[in-house]
Amino acid sequence: MATGAERSVPEVFQDIVGNVQEILRSEVRLATAELKHEAGTAARAAVMFLIGVVFGIYALGFLLLALVYGLAALFASWWIGAIIVGGGLAVIALALLGMGRGRMRTVHPTPERTIRTVKENLEWDKSPSK
Repeated sequence: MATGAERSVPEVFQDIVGNVQEILRSEVRLATAELKHEAGTAARAAVMFLIGVVFGIYALGFLLLALVYGLAALFASWWIGAIIVGGGLAVIALALLGMGRGRMRTVHPTPERTIRTVKENLEWDKSPSK
C-alpha cells in the first residue's frame, strides 16, 4: 500500500467506506447486545409477575370456596381454614406482583449506549479537526 502522501483518491475513498462500514457493524453489535440484556431482564420480571398472577388466581379460588362453604354452613368453623389459606395466598400473590412490577420498571427498552455512541460519532464527524 502506498504512503499517506502517495495514496490515490479511490484508495482513500475505499478506506473511508471500510471505516464507515465497520462503525455501523459495531453499532449494530452494541445495539443487539443491549437489547438482549434488556429482553432477559424483562423475561425474568415477567416470570415473577406471572407467578404472582397464578397465586392470585388460586387465592381468589380459595376465597370464593370459603365464601361458598361459609354461606352453606352458616357460621360453622370448618371453613375458617379455607379463608386462612386464601388470605395467605393473597398476601403471597400481592408480594410477588409488587416485586415483578418493581423489576419491570427497571427495564429500559432503548439501547442508550448505542444512541450515545452514535451521537458521539456524529459529533466527531461534524468536528472541523478532521
